[in-house]
Amino acid sequence: MSNNEARIRVNVKSEFVPEQSDPGTERYVFAYHIAITNEGEEPARLLTRHWVITDGEAKVEEVRGDGVVGQQPSIAPGETYEYSSGAILKTPVGSMQGSYGMIDEHGERFEAPIPVFRLAVPRMVH
Repeated sequence: MSNNEARIRVNVKSEFVPEQSDPGTERYVFAYHIAITNEGEEPARLLTRHWVITDGEAKVEEVRGDGVVGQQPSIAPGETYEYSSGAILKTPVGSMQGSYGMIDEHGERFEAPIPVFRLAVPRMVH
């Protein structure tokens, strides 16, 4: 583990979006709000994302792509980059986790882990 990995902190809040969901057709829509904070001493640019999405039946979907919401933000020391996105599951409960592929100003690439977070319809969690 390079010293870079500990410099990027990722916080996530998720919520169920009932007006876009339709349980009758196994469509459960969730929004998630992400804050990526650079706690290091050098700027870092987010290049890629890798998500592992697991639904309530333990079906796993992996998503890889460039940037987030069409951007590859550079995050200065002490700054936080925030964005919101969404996921659609076939079950009322699931989870997401993953990592962001980052690069520092010296060209060194490193991964910033995204801790696991739950996606759950309210009152469905026991």
